[in-house]
Amino acid sequence: MDERAEPGSRRFLLETRPGGRPGTVVLTLNGELDLDTVGPLRIALARHREASQVVVDCSGLRFCDSTGLNVLLKARLLMQARGGRVDLAGLRPPVERIFEITGASRVFRVYENPGTALDEGPAKGRPNAPTAESSAEDPLSSGWT
Repeated sequence: MDERAEPGSRRFLLETRPGGRPGTVVLTLNGELDLDTVGPLRIALARHREASQVVVDCSGLRFCDSTGLNVLLKARLLMQARGGRVDLAGLRPPVERIFEITGASRVFRVYENPGTALDEGPAKGRPNAPTAESSAEDPLSSGWT
């Protein structure tokens, strides 16, 4: 399923596809993720909140502001509290830099591509990623919006 930030918008496109295993989904982001375009991502993450693994393919993402980053961080915490996870794949240098500067690259599992993330599966991952319990007091855990 393809979703655009606005009908006919070329700034942001989100594609959703099954991950190949029950409970897995891949969200492919293309364009610019910011305050004006984050709606479809927020909706897609909420729609798949019961998944065991959501892989966000960022290989087509040219820009991500704090709004987009915040939605991803909230989704990670909420899914982790339910026993699922949000993984990132294909971060390109401009977007990767935002994740590094903010420290978000230390809390997400980051892979070269979606296939690698799916191969590792929802039961494995970087051991130093914070748990839902250690993040319980985090203000980002208040909800999807």
